[in-house]
Amino acid sequence: MTLSVSPVTWPDPQRARQFQDWLAPLVEAHGLLPDTLVSASSDASSRRYLRLQTRDGGSRILMDAPATPNQLAAFVAVGQMMADCGLHVPTLHAHDETLGFALLEDLGSTSYLQALQAAQQAGEEGLATARRLMQDATAALLRWQASGNGATLPRFDEAFVRRELQIFVDWCVQAHHGKQWTAKQQDYWERTVTALAANISAQPMVPMHRDYMARNLMVCPREDEAGVPGKHADGSGDGNHGVRLPNPGVLDFQDAVLGPITYDIGSLLRDAFLSWDEAEEIDWAVRYWEGARRAGLFGLDASGEDPHEMAQDFGVFWRALEWTVLQRHLKILGIFCRLKHRDGKPQYAQDLPRFYAYVIKTATRYVELSPLLRLMEDLQPQLLQTGFSLR
Repeated sequence: MTLSVSPVTWPDPQRARQFQDWLAPLVEAHGLLPDTLVSASSDASSRRYLRLQTRDGGSRILMDAPATPNQLAAFVAVGQMMADCGLHVPTLHAHDETLGFALLEDLGSTSYLQALQAAQQAGEEGLATARRLMQDATAALLRWQASGNGATLPRFDEAFVRRELQIFVDWCVQAHHGKQWTAKQQDYWERTVTALAANISAQPMVPMHRDYMARNLMVCPREDEAGVPGKHADGSGDGNHGVRLPNPGVLDFQDAVLGPITYDIGSLLRDAFLSWDEAEEIDWAVRYWEGARRAGLFGLDASGEDPHEMAQDFGVFWRALEWTVLQRHLKILGIFCRLKHRDGKPQYAQDLPRFYAYVIKTATRYVELSPLLRLMEDLQPQLLQTGFSLR
C-alpha cells in the first residue's frame, strides 16, 4: 500500500518508504485516513510530529524521530511511569523503537504557551485563566514528583550539570560571540559552575521532567468539564481504565531524570518563550512550595533527623530555585546558539535576549554569583548599562 503524504516533506526517499511500510498495517486497525497526513509541529531536535485524521472523525499524532531511535524507548518507559501516577500523557497506540515511529493519542492543538500568551494579552481579565492553568500544571508536577519513580531514571549529578554548562561555553561564548576567555575569566567560570553544581546537589532529588515548560503542556478539558467520565470530548476512550485524565496534557518527557526539586517548577515559572512579573512567579512558587511540603517531598536533612531547610524557609527554597533555573538558562543560551550556528534554525536566537536578562537578573541579586556577572558584562555590556525588561 502506497500512502499519499504530499503535505509532508521527508528528508530522503528511504525515510518516506520506511514510514509508508510501517504505517500500512496500522491503517485498517486504527481507522486511519492516510491522505490526511499533515505536519502538526516540530521542536528543537530532529524529532517532529504529524497529524492524521481517522474514519470516526478523530485524529492521531505520528511521532517521527529518525536520528534518535533510542529516544523512543525512553519516551515509552517514562510515559508509562507518568500514566501510572495519573498524569495525562498521550496514549501510545503503536510504535517501533528501531525505526523511531510512534502512533499517539492526539491531545489537541492548544498548548499552554498559546493559552498563557493569550491570557497575558488579556491583562487582568486573563489572569484568572493563567492562574487556573498554572494551578493545574503545578498539581500535575507534584503528582509526578511524589510518584517514587526516580530510582530507575538517570541522575542529574555534577557531571551532568557540567556537561550542560559546557554547551554555553562552546556555543554561546565561543561560536556566537567569538570569545576566548582569559585565565581570569576561566577562573570566574569555574567558580560559577562549582556554585551552581553545589546548589543542585544540596537539594532533595525527585523525578524530573527536565523540560516542564508551557510549550510542552497541552490544554485539555478539566475533569469537571468532561461530558462523559472516562471519555474524551470526541467520545473516544482515554486508555486509562475509564478514569478521566486531568489537565494538562504532558509532552516531550523522554529526557526525564532524577534531579533537584526546584528544576521543573523553575522551568515552568521562568519559561523559554514567555515571562511573568516576579510577583506572579513568587505567588505560584509559594503555592507549589506549600504543596511540596504537604506531600513530604523535601524530606529530612543530611542528619536524617530534622526537616530539610528548604521545607522550613521559603526564602531558602526561592534562592535554590533561582540558582537552579540559572543553570538551565545558561544551557539554553548555548542550545539556542547551537541551533542557529550548527542546525540552521536561526528563529531560536530571537529569544536570546530573554535569557541574557534572566541570567543577569539573577547574577546581580547574589554576591556569590558576581563572577558570572563579570562574564556577562563582557558578553552583554548594554544590558547592564541600560537595564532590561522581561515582558
